[in-house]
Amino acid sequence: MTQKIEAQKGIITKEMEVVAKEEEVPSEWLREKIVSGRIVIPANRNHRGVKPVGIGERLRIKVNTNIGTSSDHVDLEEELRKLEVSIEVGTDTVMDLSTGGDIDAIRKEIIRHSSIPVGTVPIYEAAIEAVRRRKALAKMEVEDIFEVIERQAEEGVDFITVHCGVTRNAVERLRRCRRLMGVVSRGGSFLIEWMIYNGQENPLYEHFDRLLGIAKEHDVTLSLGDGLRPGSLADATDRPQVEETIVLGELTERAWAEGVQVMIEGPGHVPLDQIEANVLLEKRLCKGAPFYVLGPLVTDISPGYDHITCAIGGAIAGKTGADFLCYVTPSEHLKLPSVEDVREGVIATRIAGHAADIARGNRRAFQRDFEMSKARKSFDWERQIELSIDPSKARRYHEEGRSGEKDVCTMCGEFCAIKRVKDFFENASE
Repeated sequence: MTQKIEAQKGIITKEMEVVAKEEEVPSEWLREKIVSGRIVIPANRNHRGVKPVGIGERLRIKVNTNIGTSSDHVDLEEELRKLEVSIEVGTDTVMDLSTGGDIDAIRKEIIRHSSIPVGTVPIYEAAIEAVRRRKALAKMEVEDIFEVIERQAEEGVDFITVHCGVTRNAVERLRRCRRLMGVVSRGGSFLIEWMIYNGQENPLYEHFDRLLGIAKEHDVTLSLGDGLRPGSLADATDRPQVEETIVLGELTERAWAEGVQVMIEGPGHVPLDQIEANVLLEKRLCKGAPFYVLGPLVTDISPGYDHITCAIGGAIAGKTGADFLCYVTPSEHLKLPSVEDVREGVIATRIAGHAADIARGNRRAFQRDFEMSKARKSFDWERQIELSIDPSKARRYHEEGRSGEKDVCTMCGEFCAIKRVKDFFENASE
């Protein structure tokens, strides 16, 4: 029984109750939004002890953290530390994107240690197993893909990215449009390679009903992936991207008919002036399903600082209606992220989400900023640190910046504007 089916029956589950309390919304209102597909709660019944998280319309914008090994770097302890740090600094979900080492064992450990929902991209494991066992990705069999999906669902994965919209028609459109960057989605590229070699339709599209059966059995939320997302500003909002979104909208309605929870993944590299159009397009074509965006990244020239590029795009996307922001680290496009990269990426994306929440009228978000202003006015440093998005860094900077003057910091010292005007008014009233 999925959260959506329970909601359709008029049942408010314990997960709905937790989310409603956390978001300060009526439980019945939340249930109705789950029925309509505008909110999802990724919570696989096999993931014991997971903290339920609501994603979607009028809820606080959520943040996802990607971790995982590569073929060049396999260190389970480091990945578990990334998980720990990402939770410490406030991520809402985590995705294991491991492509190196014992992928199955790594995922099991991440699920076991994670108190928050865990996502995966099953085609990664299926493709890599095909290379290891069959000596070629193109020799992967349809059964290989679904065996991995079934296994991961049984292990407790809460949501999976599945690139069901990369159809033969979409690939042909991609071929004709001559993109600058081609395909930048790893999962999308795996499927395209398989489709071209075998001359067959995307198995995740052709056998979508089978996928729905697995998702329904374990209540795995489908994150319908953007295998044709733009990897360059020059490719943003082109025909292959839009074609894929149209297909995902159709698949969304099929999933809803079976009681399966769905969210939609979106671009990618998008100029500032196209972000709003992309969000509105998804909301229109996919009937209001939660929108999960990678960034968007608003420029292509910021290697080493792509967490900032991501935050700029994420704030605009969130303000326009995106519901779920996937972080980007400073090392994006350059290397596998370190623990510190993960920390920086999560915080930058949380800032973006918070800024968008304020713009969307979220009362709790605004109140936190209001309380920070009050703390600054009264020089209550402990309260400022408590309210900050990264208290440990705020405390370190405060300790480093103590002034010889009472209350103030070394930025302004005795010329602190707040203190001087405050003191002037107090002295004038005596």
